[in-house]
Amino acid sequence: MKSLTVSKAVTALMLAGLVLLPLYSQLSGNIFILTLFTRIIILALAAASLNLIMGFGGMMSFGHAAYLGIGGYAVGMLAQEGVGSGFIQFPVALAASAIYGLVIGALSLRTRGVYFIMITLAFAQMAYYVASGLARYGGDDGLTVYKRSDFSGLIDLSNRTQFYYLCLACLLGVIFLIWRIVNSRFGLVVQGLRSNEQRMQAIGFPAKRYKLVCFVISGTMCGLAGALLANNTDFVSPAVMYWTRSGDLMVMVILGGMGTLFGPVVGAVVYLLLEEFLSQLTEYWALIMGPLLLLIVLFGRGGIMGLLGRIGRG
Repeated sequence: MKSLTVSKAVTALMLAGLVLLPLYSQLSGNIFILTLFTRIIILALAAASLNLIMGFGGMMSFGHAAYLGIGGYAVGMLAQEGVGSGFIQFPVALAASAIYGLVIGALSLRTRGVYFIMITLAFAQMAYYVASGLARYGGDDGLTVYKRSDFSGLIDLSNRTQFYYLCLACLLGVIFLIWRIVNSRFGLVVQGLRSNEQRMQAIGFPAKRYKLVCFVISGTMCGLAGALLANNTDFVSPAVMYWTRSGDLMVMVILGGMGTLFGPVVGAVVYLLLEEFLSQLTEYWALIMGPLLLLIVLFGRGGIMGLLGRIGRG
């Protein structure tokens, strides 16, 4: 119980800080911190979606960042064509991500282990090169989103504080949905497949069907993060789909704690704050970041949430 209390206390403090951050930003006049944490929250949402298949489902996808690009390009391309309504852009972004996930998942789930990792990476790189070849939408240079999604006055995405709270609400909504999924009959089957797929198949569960549905749900959630990211940066580029971004998302999940509800959020906050801090110290910040992350993973088994559990147990 003590370990659970420590984890819950840290999670509660983090959530309280995220909720009160705009107030601090306004009182201190520090606009940058609000912009930084808006990005952190969006990428935490993407990491949480990856955790659904990687932490709870045991599917190590190395191409998850493709959904960020698909969601972002859906917003950017529609805006380019004169469709600025968020009530159209966001559903299209989610639908495009779901269709991509369905097609890629149906093919990728025929493999397992390292072959699954490599085929998801290959499909993500294909999506990257397709986006790079879209000359009408900027190609390699990316696409500028000149106007943020319009929700008919319901919410103004140009307002930093309103957009921040929208991103935070989306993150909490996705985490709640993941909690419901994980604790449902469907989620228990998916976790059973992670532990012993052969046994689950032997008692009659269609493994590929369950895993495919989970794969599509995860991709759709990440597509939402992509749509938010395009609005946040007012720009979308093929670079967001590159394999290194998928690696970043995996690091966030592993750092925070795979298979935990708030682990990816903690991992995203720690990883991106470290990145921001170290990049201001030196241009060779990655040489410092790498060993630090390695030490955390080696000695903090189960990520930060696992480390908190061991601290709680004394």
